[in-house]
Amino acid sequence: MKTLKIAIQKSGRLNEKSVELLKNCGLNFENYKSSLISPVSNFPLEILFLRDDDIPEYVQDGIADLGIVGENVIEETEVEVTYLQRLGFGKCSLKIAVPNNNTITELNQLNGRSIATTYPVILGKYLKKQGIQSDIRTISGSVEISPGLGLADAICDLVSTGGTLKSNGLIPFADVMSSEAVLICNKSNSESDLIQELVQRIQSVLRAKETKYVVLNVHRDNLQAIIALLPGVKSPSVVPLAEDNWVAVHTVIPERDFWDRISQLKQAGAQGIVVMPIEKIIL
Repeated sequence: MKTLKIAIQKSGRLNEKSVELLKNCGLNFENYKSSLISPVSNFPLEILFLRDDDIPEYVQDGIADLGIVGENVIEETEVEVTYLQRLGFGKCSLKIAVPNNNTITELNQLNGRSIATTYPVILGKYLKKQGIQSDIRTISGSVEISPGLGLADAICDLVSTGGTLKSNGLIPFADVMSSEAVLICNKSNSESDLIQELVQRIQSVLRAKETKYVVLNVHRDNLQAIIALLPGVKSPSVVPLAEDNWVAVHTVIPERDFWDRISQLKQAGAQGIVVMPIEKIIL
């Protein structure tokens, strides 16, 4: 049987979440910080720990079958790969930022100005689309200090919370692209049975993260009103209780509107509500 190879970040903001995701898929392996390869003992898979900039090209060239990497890296390297699944972590935005004491208030004022970035390809495409001609200065690291040193009039860099920008006297000015971690594969391998099995495992873990398992008690007179409020995977399970005309309702509720839904259920007569995390949801 063929052994798959999946490339993930060796160190950095995506490493920990990537390792956690794979382990939650039931894969047994050691996260060797000093090794480039870690075999999985219970699935035909090897994990490659690489620099994030190298992951897209390794997948494109078939050295790795799969990869977990930020969309921004894929766009910057301009590789040809297949997107299999958005993973919901590593979310950030690539933004143009300017000093907070500057006079730039509109995009066209960037014409003729210099912008420092580690993403010249993405920035170049964005500026071209906007009809802006700027001097793009490629810098590898510490982009935020460029305006303070007189190296550039503005910067273009990844922003998660905005704290780094603020501490360097910068304010976000324009959104270039949004990014999150994605699962990618080599274009020729997307139909592989092993890859599809791994994708199904990942999707089951992601579904579970987005939902809560809820058990509640309700009088039969209020049962239909309760059921009408429940957007479960399918229809909820209803189990009779020892007390006459009372039932326990088992269901799944999306995390995104959990508290609003719980409030509605209580108003409709739900009692003794128990909420539990879900490990996996397999459809």
